[in-house]
Amino acid sequence: MVLAATAAEQLEKAAACGVPGKQAWLCSTVYDLTGSQRAAQVGDDLALPLHLLMIVLIAYVAVRITRIFVRRVVRNLQREQTGDRISKIKHRTGLSLLDTSPVPSVRRALRAETIGAVIRSIVSALIWSTAGLMILEELGVNLAAIGIGASIIGVAIGFGSQALVKDFLSGIFMLIEDQYGVGDVIDTGVAAGTVEGVSLRTTRLRDAEGTVWHIPNGGILRVGNKSQQWSRVILDVPIAYDADVQRATSVIRGAADVVATSRDLGSVVTDEPEVWGIEQVEPDHVVIRLAVKTAPLEQWRVARALRAGIKAALDQAGIPPASESVVTYRAEGGPAASDR
Repeated sequence: MVLAATAAEQLEKAAACGVPGKQAWLCSTVYDLTGSQRAAQVGDDLALPLHLLMIVLIAYVAVRITRIFVRRVVRNLQREQTGDRISKIKHRTGLSLLDTSPVPSVRRALRAETIGAVIRSIVSALIWSTAGLMILEELGVNLAAIGIGASIIGVAIGFGSQALVKDFLSGIFMLIEDQYGVGDVIDTGVAAGTVEGVSLRTTRLRDAEGTVWHIPNGGILRVGNKSQQWSRVILDVPIAYDADVQRATSVIRGAADVVATSRDLGSVVTDEPEVWGIEQVEPDHVVIRLAVKTAPLEQWRVARALRAGIKAALDQAGIPPASESVVTYRAEGGPAASDR
């Protein structure tokens, strides 16, 4: 009798939920709890929607947890202590994860926030894509056919978006290596000016004439940063061929020392001025080269003061200038700088 009752119950359960091994968990559980075939059928009808809802909820929770984790990592990267540790790691390993700007905390914050946004977007896309595939599989959609179609479409899109992918990859490495940031003066080969905005796809800079340039990151084959770590002013001072070179050198050095110790510019001149000596000898004039190391982005202001001071000092000393010649200069940055 017990066996017969059990067999009958199994038959009723199979009629409501399907054959054993293929029964939905919700339908089987509802039947075991209620013993009602109708309630089990309702549970079976709700099994798929609840399963899909569970997938969506799990994906949403995973995205939220990931965003919170990335946000905390970004917040830690923006701290001064983290910057000091990164600098120590760089000096030990040679990595380019260092702060080379005169405002390292701001640069670190911008770079960390941008990298965090990229990570959040990538992780969210991966989680929701996985959830979407799981939903399609639950709905009985043939994923193999979709995969073939998506591959064909992906190849077509890939050929058309190579430049876009190149821009994004270049932007990511530019941010990680801290090649330049907002406020830096750079020369990209295409244009030179002050960086006003940096994104993963483009770099926006403004040149000396006020023109705003939008340059795709993938199109920047080289970049010279004139404002990393330190800069240097190089003045080429031409004097008459028959002038006293030693006296002229002494006057130029004295004028440079006055500028380097002045109230306005003394704080931005980081080293003593150096007269490197005779740079050129021409039939009508001799060129004497002066080098002054300055703080980033201060080389042009110091160069203007040096030109004015040297001219006044040479005139006062009675040293004749070179005919049809002017004082020229070059303002250099650190190891990555180029002429401007």
